[in-house]
Amino acid sequence: MSGLRAHLREGQVIPAHPLALTPRRTLDERHQRALTRYYVDAGAGGIAVGVHTTQFAIRRHGMFRPVLELAAETARAALPPSRRAFALVAGVCGPVRQAVAEASIARALGYDLALVSLAGLDSGNHRALVHHCRAVSEVMPLFGFYLQPAVGGPVLSHAFWRELCELPGLWAVKVAPFNRYATHDVVRAVVESGRDDVALYTGNDDNIVADLVTPFRIAVGGTMRERWMDGGLLGQWAVWTQHAVALLRDAKRARARRVVPASLLAMGSALTIANAAIFDAAHGFAGSIPGIHEVLRAQGLVRGVWCLDPRETLSPGQRHAIARVRRAYPTLGDDAFVRDNLERWLS
Repeated sequence: MSGLRAHLREGQVIPAHPLALTPRRTLDERHQRALTRYYVDAGAGGIAVGVHTTQFAIRRHGMFRPVLELAAETARAALPPSRRAFALVAGVCGPVRQAVAEASIARALGYDLALVSLAGLDSGNHRALVHHCRAVSEVMPLFGFYLQPAVGGPVLSHAFWRELCELPGLWAVKVAPFNRYATHDVVRAVVESGRDDVALYTGNDDNIVADLVTPFRIAVGGTMRERWMDGGLLGQWAVWTQHAVALLRDAKRARARRVVPASLLAMGSALTIANAAIFDAAHGFAGSIPGIHEVLRAQGLVRGVWCLDPRETLSPGQRHAIARVRRAYPTLGDDAFVRDNLERWLS
């Protein structure tokens, strides 16, 4: 197994990288670089750029290549020589021609994997979806992606995931349907395929800790096999990233001991409560991206909650809900870490 694939299977924190904008909704390069430096220094094992959290609309604004290039360049410059590996994941979307073109851009910029969004495609024809992914995998390795249907992702069958596992270029899967049945469909497909080299990453921001400490036991041919979620690629981990790194470390320790402390489960409950405010669960996740921005704004990492679409704003009461969970669960955050390093990241 290659160094990067082993890195993914070891389990990493991979934040979904937000987009820092000016009040005029142009790219704020200074704060965008600060975000990338923050993730590197917090101990993330990679970043995902061009994904939902980065805003799919960057493509309509001619920002896809500049945003990916800025993140890759900044991450490479910030990485210490001792860091063995760092995964650069590029989000690609749209019809086959667009997805392949975006993957080609990402590969040219030095990205390692393509996280393929199937939003807007015909989920009723799973073989066409596999063909779509195969075309992208001929350009660069795949990070399969089950995107939450509430924000545009299609419902993906067990049959789709089972066939996707036949693609040699599949290196990892982000499981983010926010649905326990669908999550088990993906894990079962990977286990049944015998693909121990495919890394499993939770994207279920509403269930992070439970995903990380659950042994998924799947019967295959009369034998019970076990898999864990290796790590997480999450919008929730775009904030409080230093805490996320510590959380994953604690989850791995609990798995090794086969004992999950009640304190870790309690932290998972608190994180779900915080995520409900940040992702705006009360309004069908309409304010999920501005909610991430609001946490980063309060820390000084971005200047405001602006999105490329002026209609995409915090929902009524969301700012108050985020302030409430920040006060109620201060141990989930990393305010002191950000405060101590912010000036350097912005320089």
